[in-house]
Amino acid sequence: MSKIPPANQLINTDFKIGILGGGQLGKMLALAAANWDIQIHILDKDPSFPAGSTCSKFVAGDFNNYDDVYQFGKDMDVLTIEIEHVNTEALLQLEKEGKVIHPSPTALNIIKDKGLQKAFYQAQALPTAAFKLYESGAAIKAAIADGQQSLPFVQKTRTAGYDGKGVAVIRQTTDLDKIMDAPSIIEPLVDIKKEIAVIVAQRPSGQIEAFPAVEMTFNQDANLVEFLLCPADISPAIAAEAEQLARSVIDRLGLCGLLAVELFLTQDDRILINEVAPRPHNSGHHTIDSCYTSQFEQHLRAIMDLPLGSTKTKMASVMVNLLGAPDHQGAARYQGLAACLAVEGSKIHLYGKSVTKPYRKMGHATLLAPTVAAAMQNAKYIQQHLKITT
Repeated sequence: MSKIPPANQLINTDFKIGILGGGQLGKMLALAAANWDIQIHILDKDPSFPAGSTCSKFVAGDFNNYDDVYQFGKDMDVLTIEIEHVNTEALLQLEKEGKVIHPSPTALNIIKDKGLQKAFYQAQALPTAAFKLYESGAAIKAAIADGQQSLPFVQKTRTAGYDGKGVAVIRQTTDLDKIMDAPSIIEPLVDIKKEIAVIVAQRPSGQIEAFPAVEMTFNQDANLVEFLLCPADISPAIAAEAEQLARSVIDRLGLCGLLAVELFLTQDDRILINEVAPRPHNSGHHTIDSCYTSQFEQHLRAIMDLPLGSTKTKMASVMVNLLGAPDHQGAARYQGLAACLAVEGSKIHLYGKSVTKPYRKMGHATLLAPTVAAAMQNAKYIQQHLKITT
């Protein structure tokens, strides 16, 4: 693991953390860093992106371009990401030159390719669904025609998938036109009782801490998280097993910073790894308001090798993603915001994206209440009354 200066040398006005990516995750990392007087520098294409208004310096560039990443990274004290799909060749070179980079480019190369990610779980004897690899959509269709691939199944593109993109559920032959023409993994359609997630953090000196497991429900149209419940409605034994599995994954990857581990809980109570993200994640947004330490502060602590914060919850919570309304694309307008702010326990976070699109993540709201049921009732009110239109 990378070495960084002693903790008492880290926090000063000149200390610079570079983040590849200027979306809402970069914005919320910059907001957390501001409490400690740490400079956050962002590399992304346009300063109008969400992080542009909150970072110390915005550098216009392409995080998939070798030269842009290399030139940006060589001036940083610590380099991190808010999106996996970045130029890792530049990161590997910077690492050779002694730069502190979390997550490590080696781990990042495994994670950003879902085929390599699944092969890693298999090699490490970590529980995950069975899978096959295909080079193209045509190869998948040929395997179906030859009887080598049965229905139903889930297709996931090996790279570039996020927020429900790059995923297709093929249940019957009438769905075959949904098959994407890209290198992909194919998994059987798992009989899922619940989808849960555990966010875990590790610092270079070895300390690992996990946030309590959360439960996720999905928007069927957009195939992305709609509600997130904390704590998850699972037994203490399953919660402990999920946490231990997340700890095992981050340890075996040798990764520092945050790792969001998305899991399937099957009908017979087996836990399977779905996929992971080596950064702050949508399944941890509730921690800003409902935990002693937010996922964003925890990521900063981890990449600077500072003591990890308490992951205990203050109160039950439900997070709801605030999505762009269907059939609306253009300058964003937030309708019903005042009424939603009047709801007790509502914490509304708008990301500052100037353009809304159907089902685009434009913000989130966390509802705090004595019970998850009470928080869910208020979360549904927010979802129904806060409309993001044009």
